[in-house]
Amino acid sequence: MMEHQSVLLNETIAALQVKPEGIYVDGTLGRGGHSKVLAQQLTSGHLYAFDKDETAIEESREVLKDEMDRITLIHGDFRTMKEALNRLGITKVDGVMMDLGVSSPQFDDPSRGFSYRYDARLDMRMDQSQSKDAWQVVNTYREQELTRILHTYGEERYASSIARMIVKERAEHPVDTTLQLVDIIRRALPAREVNRKGHPAKKTFQALRIEVNGELEALQQGLSEAADLLALHGRLAVITFQSLEDRIVKDYFRDLTSVPYVAPKLPIPESEIEQASFALVTRKPVTADEEELNENHRAHSAKLRAIERTKEAEK
Repeated sequence: MMEHQSVLLNETIAALQVKPEGIYVDGTLGRGGHSKVLAQQLTSGHLYAFDKDETAIEESREVLKDEMDRITLIHGDFRTMKEALNRLGITKVDGVMMDLGVSSPQFDDPSRGFSYRYDARLDMRMDQSQSKDAWQVVNTYREQELTRILHTYGEERYASSIARMIVKERAEHPVDTTLQLVDIIRRALPAREVNRKGHPAKKTFQALRIEVNGELEALQQGLSEAADLLALHGRLAVITFQSLEDRIVKDYFRDLTSVPYVAPKLPIPESEIEQASFALVTRKPVTADEEELNENHRAHSAKLRAIERTKEAEK
């Protein structure tokens, strides 16, 4: 099993203020790092851990073997956590954590096709039971749609050039592998861009991965499901790794913790002024300290945001 360092581990557990008797959800089990530490703090409480990747679930069993009496592992997407938990008789939880993006073992396994550093079939599916993969996107999407994906999900300046080169290349033969795609991207970019710091294929690969896995739509749905599940004083903590995800989380948390503006001079009793149902736990995103940054490269882009339910949900 490949080693995986959990990012912002202590900060996430602290943000949740774990109650030993509480019910908790890990929406992104990965290799079980966050789940293990949270479950160790439970006595009569229970943790429900979701992951779309069956390999992640199987590999986490070894990490979690001493805590399995307090953990239920669920193969599924956090975007449907409410339905899955309701089937198990759970309607309210005391906390939810979500560690977004691709885990290091997924990147480091060449056969999964997530990485531009290894040669593999274009895949990028987190849930390997789904049919849509990166090969399908690269070889069947129209040029206009490829351009939109690369621009929107990868924030790639040269989206149209790369899409044009992909379509031109696949007219000759299918683009089957990651390194074939890397070569196409290099040829589509101006020389100055290829020689910049950072890998020239990084943005394109990010965009394709988000499209294949429907990550941004899943995040929006998952945040809504998690917020709905929270009991009074329950907390939601989310770790993001790129600006698109972070913007979605930041905007959603802002909406949940805001109320309609009321002009101060209006004669409305304070008891009748609408109160927000949630409060920010983190005014600014929490980032990794120097020690973690030195030990774990993946922590450099990580941001943790958290909110707490401060008002009972309306029936």
